[in-house]
Amino acid sequence: AKAHAAPQASSGLIYNGGPVEHNPTVYLVFWGNQWDSDSNGVESYLQGFFGGLGGSGDDWSTITTQYPDNVGAPSFNGSVLGGTWVDDSGPAPANAQQADIAAEAQAGASYFGVSGPDADVFVVSPSGTSPDGFPNSGFCAWHDWNGTTAYTNMPYVLDAGSGCGADSVQNQLDGFSIVGGHEYAEAITDPEPASGWVDSSGEEIGDLCAWQNLTTLSLSTGSYAIQPLWSNNAGGCVSSG
Repeated sequence: AKAHAAPQASSGLIYNGGPVEHNPTVYLVFWGNQWDSDSNGVESYLQGFFGGLGGSGDDWSTITTQYPDNVGAPSFNGSVLGGTWVDDSGPAPANAQQADIAAEAQAGASYFGVSGPDADVFVVSPSGTSPDGFPNSGFCAWHDWNGTTAYTNMPYVLDAGSGCGADSVQNQLDGFSIVGGHEYAEAITDPEPASGWVDSSGEEIGDLCAWQNLTTLSLSTGSYAIQPLWSNNAGGCVSSG
């Protein structure tokens, strides 16, 4: 998720033969003992967001169901939140490199006992840290594959302020659901980049609609800021499907 990327033009997403997530499940790993204090309520916000996704009222995640692989398509039958772990065995590093983030994702996968494309491990770094150069590397978050599970580098986007979505829709935590939702949708449709659904220039379902027409999604757990997603069926960016 690039910081306020320009709107993209596209002829649509193309399937490249790899897997998609059939039963998307998010595992939140709050990295470091810095999370023992969470005065801004980021933990509860992310737990509420992913706890509500996949359940009643979520007509946003269902946009991804139009993108199958050779086995099946994404489906949603209840909350996508599979678990939360605060890894407070020590502090998260001040300047984690990609290999460090991948290793923490694997530690999370091991903690939860999960693997495979359906498992999406969010490595959420604490305030004041710079995972992979954030906030000076031109992104708000990114997702990848560590060899066994999909994972997301989720920096403390509030540290980037409005550049990563703070106060863009409802409140200062907006960026966590806008950016987190962006990576979640991309992991569903392209968990092993870029073997899933991408367009001819390599852009994913979230990239093509980043920072356009931001809105709110009302879930059983509350109201959260989101961005639209690319729909091949609609030929453009939509917020429900």
